[in-house]
Amino acid sequence: MILLSRRALLAIAAVVDIALHARPAPVAAKALAARHRLPPRHLETLLQALVRANVLKGVRGPRGGYELARERRRISIGEIVRVAIMAEQTEAPDEEPNSKLISDVVAPVVSEAGQGFITTLDGTTVEDLCRQAEQATVFGASASAMDFTI
Repeated sequence: MILLSRRALLAIAAVVDIALHARPAPVAAKALAARHRLPPRHLETLLQALVRANVLKGVRGPRGGYELARERRRISIGEIVRVAIMAEQTEAPDEEPNSKLISDVVAPVVSEAGQGFITTLDGTTVEDLCRQAEQATVFGASASAMDFTI
């Protein structure tokens, strides 16, 4: 069972992808979208939210794109998930159900479980996921070991 929205999973994948591929040049949104089989416009609002939250840094220009705003060991997965959740809430706010059962019984239990979940994500960094991705050779040869020097 996946406990995160598709958007939150995509945010984590995008940041880890950028961490693995942003050397020597920033990662273009088009390249990122192609690796995850998405239309580029689908990622733009999410990437911009991550820039505003100081997780990513946007680089303008013909060779522009995105790179990490901080060291990957200083970015937690919980932080990325919170940014994605906030971006979702500002895009399409859902009407809150008006139910005493939900507000007095269900919501507190789900909230408590969510806190434990977020605490675990806060203890996991982009560095941790990059190491796992490299060990699993997710992108074939180690993306960070590639050298494009001419």
